[in-house]
Amino acid sequence: MSDTDSSNWQSLGAASQLQDSAVGLRFEVGNTQKWPAFAIRHQGQVHAYLNQCAHVAMEMDWQAGQFFDADRTHLICASHGALYSPTTGLCISGPCIGRSLTRVPTKIDNETLYASRTI
Repeated sequence: MSDTDSSNWQSLGAASQLQDSAVGLRFEVGNTQKWPAFAIRHQGQVHAYLNQCAHVAMEMDWQAGQFFDADRTHLICASHGALYSPTTGLCISGPCIGRSLTRVPTKIDNETLYASRTI
């Protein structure tokens, strides 16, 4: 990663810490104002979103890092039961059908997971 590129990226640690459809990694994005976010791995790919339901601006996990439903196939909002596609962030069931979670760009470099500081 070049020096000019690194200022917008924050290291979240080893990419291997995210297991498929398991506990997510909570972090924050933003420079002056911080927003809660999370990263998960689903079907081998890492995805990250703001930790904010598309229905009402509430954090989604029912316990820290618990973003998947019982079947481990969808992301779920603990407050409203809305279900989201882990790969797209699109709400497929619940009060916000058709709306999406806000994606946070990620990349893996030398087995380290990075998230954009800005969205």
